Amino acid sequence: MRYLIIGAGAVGGAIGGRLAQAGHDVVLVARGKQYEALRDHGLRLVTPDGPHIHRLPVVAGPEELGELSPDDVLVLAVKTQDSVAALEAWAGRPVAGGGTAAERLPLVCAQNGVESERLALRLFRRVYGVCVWLPATFVEPGVVSAAGTPLTGILHIGRFPEGTDETAHRISADLEKSFFEAPVVPDVMRWKYAKLLGNLANAIEAVSGVITSEEGLALHGRARAEGEAVLGAAGIAFASKEEEKETRAEKIRFEPFDGSERSGGSSWQSLSRGTGTIESDYLNGEMGLLGRLHGVPTPVNDALQSVADRFAREHRPAGSMTIADLVAEADAATR
Repeated sequence: MRYLIIGAGAVGGAIGGRLAQAGHDVVLVARGKQYEALRDHGLRLVTPDGPHIHRLPVVAGPEELGELSPDDVLVLAVKTQDSVAALEAWAGRPVAGGGTAAERLPLVCAQNGVESERLALRLFRRVYGVCVWLPATFVEPGVVSAAGTPLTGILHIGRFPEGTDETAHRISADLEKSFFEAPVVPDVMRWKYAKLLGNLANAIEAVSGVITSEEGLALHGRARAEGEAVLGAAGIAFASKEEEKETRAEKIRFEPFDGSERSGGSSWQSLSRGTGTIESDYLNGEMGLLGRLHGVPTPVNDALQSVADRFAREHRPAGSMTIADLVAEADAATR
């Protein structure tokens, strides 16, 4: 199978680089400065086992590939706010032997949140969800750091909305040869909703820095409690903290092998790069949406979403709001 990594940033670059390192056929899809750097210098993937330079085919869009192969796998690794544009760009591409990508090819959503699978299923007939546990950082154009060890990441995979099939097992087998553990599960969204509860902290980290204080941990606890109440009201199952802990065990440890301090996660990286967008609408905003649908108030998540969106829109520096000020905004929203 050939893997087309749509969105070769932190997560996409780590997955694509590791697949390529294991000998799999990979094409990177990127835009702007990232596209130029990958095209001119290759992908530099920095990991605990050393830096790896991967000179892989790079395209800015599907037109450059022409007709796709029936053995292609589309891996969607853009932020959710960019999913619609990416899905529309790839859905109608012709596949050798007839039909389009949307009709014939597997589309794998390797993203935070739970919205992209729903968006994809409007167009693509074969959609797979991936619960991404993968500590990766976009360092600069062309350079991605993946600091997980001994595994680079754990990637639960399954059909959306549920089930498994031969394709999921084939993708899993390729990933497991590439420094990942990739359990094939019939209930992948149960794992993705559990990850979503953890990702409710992303907005806190993005605007106030890595969460180390009791205030920050307590604020995430409040956001998570709202999320659990919302999922309960909606009848949506999610893996427990105990299941997550048992699954990860000591398989992924973050070790700053270059001596640097840990940077923030995906939302923090969006602010630090000044992209002008942030995924909070699909993390904290998912809880707000479900809360309004099921009559459960979500003031803390609403406040975190609003602050994160404001930071992105105004290009404010990542981590520049004190945790005390952020807590005050959340408190004001609950009154």
